[in-house]
Amino acid sequence: MRSRALLTLIACSLFFALVACSNKPATDSAANTADQNAPSGGDTGSAASSTRPSAARPVKVVPAGTTLTVRLGEALGSKISSPGQSFTATLASPVTVGGDTVIPGGAEARGTVTDAKALGRFKGGAVLQIKLNSIKVNGVEHSIDTSAVTRSAKGKGKRTAVLTGGGAGVGALIGGLAGGGKGAAIGALAGAGAGGAGSAFTGNKDVVLPAESAVSFKLEAPLELK
Repeated sequence: MRSRALLTLIACSLFFALVACSNKPATDSAANTADQNAPSGGDTGSAASSTRPSAARPVKVVPAGTTLTVRLGEALGSKISSPGQSFTATLASPVTVGGDTVIPGGAEARGTVTDAKALGRFKGGAVLQIKLNSIKVNGVEHSIDTSAVTRSAKGKGKRTAVLTGGGAGVGALIGGLAGGGKGAAIGALAGAGAGGAGSAFTGNKDVVLPAESAVSFKLEAPLELK
């Protein structure tokens, strides 16, 4: 009887030992699975950095009244041009704001002929009026609003052209002699502080602005650049 009880006790002890051993790997496996699913410190930092918004680039504002001097990419004239015609140009000198260059020299610009009348088509002489519509900065084209530059030749046969810069009184700089080569300077006319009018001998009865002529426009509204 005692032998049977002892065997029963031994059998029960072995049974509980086996049960305990079989449960332990399951617990360890669950712990390992939890450790594998938990993100590492490096991954957490990466996720946080990926969702972090990038710093906004500062906006630079070119104020209204700033003068943009460009060189024409083609010849324009009261006889050879027509209203609505577009033209290309390049910025002759960089534009700075607060000592920083915001528009580099050589930037591409586009404009429109707003009025063109040859001599004999209306009373009073020939008229050519142009303005800029856009300028490209760092590969991005920005729409701009500038004053119009008007050049007129008063009276049939007269060789003197009068330049004005729209309502703002901004003049133009003529960079080539009519009938002469490109870049033959004939002097500055009617700058922003020179009263808005000037004259030059054109050597032609109709108004002509040769290619590479330097013309100055004034911004009518601020230009925001990013």
